[in-house]
Amino acid sequence: MHRLFVALRPPPAIRAALLAATGDGAAGVRWQHDEQLHLTLRFIGEVERVQAEDVAAALAGVTAPVPTVRVDGVGAFDQRGRVDTLWARVVPAEPLAALHRKVDQALRRAAVAPDQRRYLPHITLARLARRGADPAAVARWTEAHAALATPDFRLEHLLLYESHLTAAGARYEAVARWPLG
Repeated sequence: MHRLFVALRPPPAIRAALLAATGDGAAGVRWQHDEQLHLTLRFIGEVERVQAEDVAAALAGVTAPVPTVRVDGVGAFDQRGRVDTLWARVVPAEPLAALHRKVDQALRRAAVAPDQRRYLPHITLARLARRGADPAAVARWTEAHAALATPDFRLEHLLLYESHLTAAGARYEAVARWPLG
């Protein structure tokens, strides 16, 4: 089985700015490393090899302009009242949402069910342990980085990643790449 997702990768200078905003390894917070920083367009999940090949073939046909975006603020996702992810917001959302829809259409041709969740462009900066992290530390980090912003940058390639889950966290491997524009 192959655990796949489709993403865009920010340029090195933007990744460096995001890494500079990450924390100090507070208990229960697992900060992302440079090789993990990406903007997910669509999580696919586990598929067999044949379907993974169909996914790659379908994505190869996606055409779209190169999005020019910027980071503008931070936020948190929670599940059942517990924060589990810290992220950086990416704007403007519409060019990315349009690309998300194109990717979703391509994936339907590869027998991947459409995404039912509302799309929110973001770059994950940290994952929080299931037992949780110190809520006060999370609130302090969110407040301290509320104004996190970058200059405009271009996301020039669509990437298909395979996610390998390990005890130390996920390791992402780019398995295919297509230029946009």
